[in-house]
Amino acid sequence: MHYTDIAAIIRTTKAQNRPFIIPAVTQISRTSRSPFMVLISCILSLRTKDNTTVSASERLFNLARTPEAMVNLPARKIEKTIYPVGFYRNKAKVIKNICKELIEKYHSKVPDTIDELLRFKGVGRKTANLVVTVGYRKPGICVDTHVHRITNRWGYVKTRTPEETEYALRKKLPKRYWIIINDLLVTFGQNICKPVSPLCSKCRIYRYCNRIGVVRKR
Repeated sequence: MHYTDIAAIIRTTKAQNRPFIIPAVTQISRTSRSPFMVLISCILSLRTKDNTTVSASERLFNLARTPEAMVNLPARKIEKTIYPVGFYRNKAKVIKNICKELIEKYHSKVPDTIDELLRFKGVGRKTANLVVTVGYRKPGICVDTHVHRITNRWGYVKTRTPEETEYALRKKLPKRYWIIINDLLVTFGQNICKPVSPLCSKCRIYRYCNRIGVVRKR
């Protein structure tokens, strides 16, 4: 893939994604406009399908929409409310601890920098970047398995881990695409550029893609 192709790829991928549902955390960010709710929904989304994340987040936010309200909920109540998200018992503890720390150290305001967000136990780079980008609309690159897989499949980067991909994209990807790249490629990866046997026959950016690592396609 040539460096200058990225603008055409982004434009074409946006067009192909139009019929599809946007990622769960982005849905929540657009309705709530709350960095706190983005953070909590990010925690819930880890190892969990989008439809489960959305419904669990809605149930939880019907009970509590602030750190103060959340910290007053018993852990068992949170567990029952967010079930069946993955690792729901552990996530209930993480949420309680994050809310307590937000109240005690940050005056209940979610930090807007990646470095500060990484101080919270249970918050990794993916979550921190997602809070910064969709919660605060500040530059960041959220790299999940879809972004890592697809940008390597294209041949745009050559990396071994999502963290390496983030740093590689920070050097190479034009900054105007930083905030949107996760939404774009999560949607694209769920519907077209799937992990196993991607739908290459339907892909509008087929001619740009090197299909690195693709063994079987449809």
